[in-house]
Amino acid sequence: MAGAAAPGAAPGTGARRSADSGVYVRPTVSGAAKILVVGPMGVGKTTLISTVSEIKPLSTEATMTQAGARVDTAPAGSAKTTTTVALDFGRLTLDGELVLYLFGTPGQQRFLPAWKDLARGALGALALVDTRDLEASFDAIGHLEDLDVPFTVAVNAFPDSTPYELSELRTALDLLPRTPLVVCDARDHASSVRALIALVRHLIEAVTDSVTESTS
Repeated sequence: MAGAAAPGAAPGTGARRSADSGVYVRPTVSGAAKILVVGPMGVGKTTLISTVSEIKPLSTEATMTQAGARVDTAPAGSAKTTTTVALDFGRLTLDGELVLYLFGTPGQQRFLPAWKDLARGALGALALVDTRDLEASFDAIGHLEDLDVPFTVAVNAFPDSTPYELSELRTALDLLPRTPLVVCDARDHASSVRALIALVRHLIEAVTDSVTESTS
C-alpha cells in the first residue's frame, strides 16, 4: 500500500475528480488496493461507486422481475426497481498516489458464490448499512469476518432513515471496538470519499500494528 500517507490529507483535498482524470492511471500513482463495497440489496453500493468513480463505472444492474420478488426484497419504502446481478466497478485516486479499485458485490444471498470470488485479493471492504433495516446487513458483515477481510462500516444516511447515536449502532451491529463506524451519504462525493478514507486509514493502522507486533 505505497502512497498510504495520502489519507492523512484533509477530507476531500486532492481526492476529488480532476480535469486530467480519465481512463489512464496517473503517473504519480505509487500504490493500488482492491476494495470491496458490500451490503444488502438497496443499501447504496451502486450509488456510492458511481458517485466517487473517476472513470465511467461498470454496473450490472438488471430490472427486478415478479419471478424474483420473493427473493429480491428491497428495504421497506424503497422505490428500487433494479438490482446488481454480478458486480459494480469503479476507480478512485486519492491525492494522486493511491488508487482504489472498487468492486461492488451483489446484495442477495443467492449470489454468495460470486461474492466470495470477488473477495479474493481484496485488502479491505466498506460495509454499507441502512438503519431502516440493520438486520439485513448482518450477513454481509458476517461474510467479511469469516473471510478475514478488514472492513469499515458506513451508515448510508437515507432521507427517511432515523438517526441513531454511533454507540447505539455499534452495539446493535455487534462491532469490535477496533472496527471503524462512520456515517455517509452515498449520493455525495465528498461524504463517500471520506468513508473510503476512513477504511484506508483503518487498513494502514492494521498493517502498522501487525509490523509492530512482529518486531516486538
